[in-house]
Amino acid sequence: MFRRRRPLLRAAAVGGGAYLAGKHQARAADQRAADEAYQDDRISQLEQQAPQQQAPPPPAAPAAGPSMADQLQQIAALHQQGALTDEEFAAAKSKLLGS
Repeated sequence: MFRRRRPLLRAAAVGGGAYLAGKHQARAADQRAADEAYQDDRISQLEQQAPQQQAPPPPAAPAAGPSMADQLQQIAALHQQGALTDEEFAAAKSKLLGS
């Protein structure tokens, strides 16, 4: 009877070892899948947040024309020559200064 037990014990040990190895591999595969899903979720969240966090574009450069000082001098000269009334001068000046 001892002779029969040894092959059975050996088969049980080998089968048990194979079962544990398979279970370990399945857990590792599940963990990898969970890690990849977490990374995919994080990437999606960051991609959604990226447009919100971008700084607004810088204001467009003014057109290459006369500077504000030049324009003020022009309207002042027109005012002094009498081409602009005091009210027109004040309106043009406030328009240039943005107030």
